[in-house]
Amino acid sequence: MTKREFPAAKTYETTMAGRPLRVEVGIMAELAGGACMVRYGDTSVLVTATAAAQPRGGIDYFPLSVDFEERLYSVGRIPGSFLRREGRPSEKAVLASRLIDRPIRPLFPGDMRNDVAIAATVMSLEPDCAPEIPAMLGASIALSISDIPWSGPIAGISAGIVDGQLVMNPNTAQREKSTLQLTVAGTAQKVVMIEAGADEVPDDVMFDAIMKSHEEIKTLCAFIQTIKDEIGKPKFDYVKAYFNQELYDTLKDKIMDKLRYCLDTDDKNVREARLKELRLAIAEEYAERFPTLDADLGEVLYKLQKIVVRRWLIEEKKRVDGRDMMDIRPLDARVGLLPRAHGSGMFTRGQTQALTVCTLGTISDQQKLDNIFDDEYKRYMHHYNFPSYSVGEARPSRSPGRREIGHGALAERALEPMIPPESEFPYCIRLVSEILSSNGSTSQASICGSTLALMDAGVPIKAPVAGISCGLITEDDGNWTTFIDIQGLEDFYGDMDFKVAGTKSGITAIQMDLKIDGLTPEIIKNAFAITKEGREKILDEIMLPCIAAPREELSPFAPKMIQTQIDPEKIREVIGKGGSVIQKIVADTGCKIDIEDDGRIFIAAINKEDCERALKIIKSIVFEPTLGESYYGRVTRVIPIGAFVEYAPGKEGMVHISKLENFRVAKVEDVVNVGDMVWVKYLGADEKGRINLSKKDAIPNN
Repeated sequence: MTKREFPAAKTYETTMAGRPLRVEVGIMAELAGGACMVRYGDTSVLVTATAAAQPRGGIDYFPLSVDFEERLYSVGRIPGSFLRREGRPSEKAVLASRLIDRPIRPLFPGDMRNDVAIAATVMSLEPDCAPEIPAMLGASIALSISDIPWSGPIAGISAGIVDGQLVMNPNTAQREKSTLQLTVAGTAQKVVMIEAGADEVPDDVMFDAIMKSHEEIKTLCAFIQTIKDEIGKPKFDYVKAYFNQELYDTLKDKIMDKLRYCLDTDDKNVREARLKELRLAIAEEYAERFPTLDADLGEVLYKLQKIVVRRWLIEEKKRVDGRDMMDIRPLDARVGLLPRAHGSGMFTRGQTQALTVCTLGTISDQQKLDNIFDDEYKRYMHHYNFPSYSVGEARPSRSPGRREIGHGALAERALEPMIPPESEFPYCIRLVSEILSSNGSTSQASICGSTLALMDAGVPIKAPVAGISCGLITEDDGNWTTFIDIQGLEDFYGDMDFKVAGTKSGITAIQMDLKIDGLTPEIIKNAFAITKEGREKILDEIMLPCIAAPREELSPFAPKMIQTQIDPEKIREVIGKGGSVIQKIVADTGCKIDIEDDGRIFIAAINKEDCERALKIIKSIVFEPTLGESYYGRVTRVIPIGAFVEYAPGKEGMVHISKLENFRVAKVEDVVNVGDMVWVKYLGADEKGRINLSKKDAIPNN
C-alpha cells in the first residue's frame, strides 16, 4: 500500500486578538476551487469556494450562495431532532451566512453569471473563539487562492466594550459583560461591512470602535495577501453577461426625458404604471428592429434608470419624490389597533408601513435552541414577515427566507437592550412585524412599530428606540453625497443602505449593506451624524406624541404573572409524587405554573386573584416556621395529653397539656376544644420530627 502524500500542503500562522490563528491548505477538499482549514484556538472551520465552469443562462444577477454550516459534533452533542441529524440552518447560522455574504459580494465582477458557492463548515468549536470571524477569513482565503475572479482579500473582526475598554474578539465571559457586539469587515483600504448591537453606545464611541477594528483588519488583509501571492491560482476568464449595447445606445438618445417623467413621483404605484406604459411604447416601436427586445429591455431600462436617479442625487441634489436630501417622508404612528392582541403598533413612513404585534407569554413559552452556541433558550423573539402584497405582487406565501430572518434579527438586536430583565418582568415576549407596504427600509419601520407595540403592551422598556437608514451615491472622481430615509428606488440604484437604530442616548443596532468596494471614515462619520438627527426627529415628532411611556396596566387578555422563590430542596414537595400536588394546584386555580431548578416559580393566569390563590397554596406547602415565633392556628384534635393545632395550612403540631396555660390543667377540654383559634409559639421539632408548640409561651407578657 502506498502512503498518500500531500505535496501542496502548507500552513500559515499569525495571531488575532492575542490568540493563535492557523491556516492549513492543500490537504482537505482538494477538488474545490479553493479550500482552507482555519483554526482559531480550538475552533476549526473548513471553508471552500467553488465556481461553475459555465455561466447560468436566463438570469440578470450574480448567483452567489454562502452557507455557514453548523455541525453539532463540533461541541460534542447529538442533534435533538427526531432524525438525530442537522436540519434546516438555525437562525444564527443564517445570520452568519449573511455576515460573510455581504462583504464579499461587492468584490465579484458585476457581469459574471457563473454560480459561486461558499461553504463554511464548523467542525470544532471553542466557545471563547466564536466561529463567524474564522469563517469569514476562510471565505476570503479560499476565494483569494482559487481561480475564481474576485478582487479581495477582505478580513473581518469582532469587537466589544468591556468595563469601558475596547476588546477585539472578546471571549465568552467578555461577551456577557460587553455593551457592544460589533463586527466589521473591510479591505486594506476601506470598510466594507458593519454589523452591530449595542446598549446605547454613543455615536463617537461607535465610530472609534469601527476605525480601530479596521486597523486590525488591515493586518489580517496583509496576512491573507501573503498566502494569495504564494499559492494563489490565476483567475479564469469568464463569459461576460450579454448586454444589448445597440438597444441601450438607441434608447438613451430617445427616451431619457420620458424616463425622468416616469420616475419623478413619490407614489410607487404611479411610477410603476408610467414605466409600464413606456415599456409598451418601446416594444411597439422597436420590436421588429430588436428581435430579443423582451429579453434585453429589462437590463437596459435598469441602467438608464440608474443614470437618472444617480444624476438627480449627486448633481442636482434632487430626490425622486422631490424631497430635500435630509427630509424624511411623511410619518404616522398608531397604537392599540388590535383589541385582542396584548399590544400593537403601526408605523408608517411614506409608502413603507409596518404593523407590529406584541404577545406576552409565560417563561415556559421561550424558544429552545438546538445549535452549536452556548445559549439554550430565547426569551425575547422578533419575527418579520414580508408578504408579496406589500410590493404589489401576487405570489403565494412561503416560509421566511434569509432576508426575513435577517431583518427580524436586526429589529430584535435593536430592542433587546431595552427589554427588562426576567427578574423585573417575568414574561416571554414575542414581536411579529407584518410589512403591509414596502418602499424602502422596512426593517427600520419594524423597529419603530415594535417600540410602539411594546409600550402599548405595557412592557416597561428602558427607553424607546427608533431606526432610520442613510443612502449614498459615489462617483469615480471621489465625489459623494449622502441622504436620509432612502426609498426603494434610491436603495435599488444607490451604493449603500446604512441602517442605524437607537435611543436618544445612543446606538442599539447597525447594519450596513454596500454595493461598492468600501467606505471611507468621512462617509461613515457623516452617516452617523445624519441618522442620529433622523431618529431623534422620529421619536420627538411622531412616536412619543403617540404614546409617551409604557402603559401602566397590561392588556386584560395578557396573562397576569406572579414570581416567587422557594428553597430548591422544597421543589419535590410542590411537585408531589408523580406531579400529583402541582397538578391539583393547576386544576383548582386554573393557573399555569413553571418551576425552575433554582427554585424560581412563575404563576400565570388571566386573573391575578387566581395567581394569588395558587401562590398562597405553594407558600403553605413550603412554609417553614421560625423558632420562637408565634402563629395563630386552629385546634384540629384533642387527646388526653394535649391538643393538635394547625399553625399554617397543612402544617400541624402538638401543644402538650403542660404547655396550655400558666397553671396546672387537669383536662385539655377545660382550656381548648376542636375548632378554637389560639396563638401558639413554635418550639421546634424533636428527634422524630414531631412539631412542638406552646400556648402558654405565646401569651403576651408571660
